[in-house]
Amino acid sequence: MSAEGMGRVTAAEVARHPFFHGVAGSRVARLATAAAVEEIPAGRRIFEEHEVAEYFWLLRSGTVALDMSVPGRGTVIVETLAASSVLGWSWLFPPHRWRFGAVATGPVDALRFDGRLVRTFCAADHDLGYDLAMRFGTLMLDRLAATRIRLLDLYARPGERP
Repeated sequence: MSAEGMGRVTAAEVARHPFFHGVAGSRVARLATAAAVEEIPAGRRIFEEHEVAEYFWLLRSGTVALDMSVPGRGTVIVETLAASSVLGWSWLFPPHRWRFGAVATGPVDALRFDGRLVRTFCAADHDLGYDLAMRFGTLMLDRLAATRIRLLDLYARPGERP
């Protein structure tokens, strides 16, 4: 990924994103050193399913479609993320490979975090690691619940929609 359109991030910018509300100021400042502002044009593929996962993004504006390859159907959009969402959790969990692909469906302004550096911070500060694991775990559970509802809707018989 090119450094084009990227710039340094302040602790205040990180703290403003809802995902990091309640994180101690010193930890937010440390996380900000792993972040950069990234402008992603509409239509740009951010990452591919199965590639090495090295980053996560806090979306400040724009939308991102998560997709996956489905045999016999090609690439299928499984979720669309809007501003204030978090993109990417695979950087945190081995084998650090993307479980989905992602493409910007409109211009995106985001804070991009170097996942390898954040993992280093977590190894040195276990309380930070626990906090991030809980935040990303909650995010994953919320997305799993939303997926379950979509699947129920997709496979419900007519007149049995939830």
